[in-house]
Amino acid sequence: MNANNGIISQVSPYSVTKTIDRLETILQSKGIAIFARIDQQAEAEKVGLSLRPTQLLLFGNPKAGTPLMVAEPTIALESLKGSIRYP
Repeated sequence: MNANNGIISQVSPYSVTKTIDRLETILQSKGIAIFARIDQQAEAEKVGLSLRPTQLLLFGNPKAGTPLMVAEPTIALESLKGSIRYP
């Protein structure tokens, strides 16, 4: 695992889809809500652009996260700092 400017990167031995599927399953098994899954490669293709396989998974725990965001709204941005790299 590598941390750079608060961004955490983790190499995955699986494809993007398989990695996000696995992450989603783990999160759901722990009772963590999945808010959205965005296939950014597919969205790029819709406008005629090329992008390597990229997906964004938005997840969280409203019971824990809401009081934090009430106190400091920008804390929600922290959840967007993770990424997974693929060989």
